[in-house]
Amino acid sequence: MAEDPEKTLRSIGRRIAEMRVERGLTQEEYAERCGWSLKYLQRIEAGRQNLSVRSLVKLANALRIRAAELFVAPASLRS
Repeated sequence: MAEDPEKTLRSIGRRIAEMRVERGLTQEEYAERCGWSLKYLQRIEAGRQNLSVRSLVKLANALRIRAAELFVAPASLRS
């Protein structure tokens, strides 16, 4: 089954935003934890930024989760 990479990026971005909010972090706080600019994090959460494995691990570590959890569909897309 073929997957659309753009759809996957949007799903991961939503999941990151969802988990950030669950942990009570603002975008500014989370971007700082990751060592990135606010704009870069906003592009990630909007699904407009391609992500490397290193970036995914950094995002997960800042949330104190395993990177694999970022691939779970966000609540807004679950049936």
